[in-house]
Amino acid sequence: MSQSRLRIRTISLRDANAFIDQEHRHHKPVTGHKFSLSVIDGEGRVRGVATIGRPVARHRDDGTTVEVTRVATDGCPNACSALYGAAWRAAKALGYERLGTYTLLSEPGTSLRAAGWQQVHVVRGRSWSAPSRRRLDQHPLEDKILWEPRQP
Repeated sequence: MSQSRLRIRTISLRDANAFIDQEHRHHKPVTGHKFSLSVIDGEGRVRGVATIGRPVARHRDDGTTVEVTRVATDGCPNACSALYGAAWRAAKALGYERLGTYTLLSEPGTSLRAAGWQQVHVVRGRSWSAPSRRRLDQHPLEDKILWEPRQP
């Protein structure tokens, strides 16, 4: 299948989460979002999804920044890059000034680079549990890389 046959469409959070539940390697579906996108092939089959929501880090949650909270594909070539590029175009069209996402330090970031994103910095991996609010960590605790699209 050629890249030109891939198209971006909106998708409901329910349908995006069903896809994430089936295809994501290490995260569960999200609880909320600002918007979600899908990439479909020439036959109209969903090949990947992205959810975009409020930043997880408090200091980035300034009202003008959003975050790609999940991207999942079925392995379709170029689907991830298409979703990252579309997420930035959509976020800008909605008036957001910044978009970010995180990858695990062990992930290469190939799709992000292909979509024109750059590494901003490395964030130390840690537990979400605290003495005042105990939590069972169900996510990888390794260091993460913060990525943002290159500004034109």
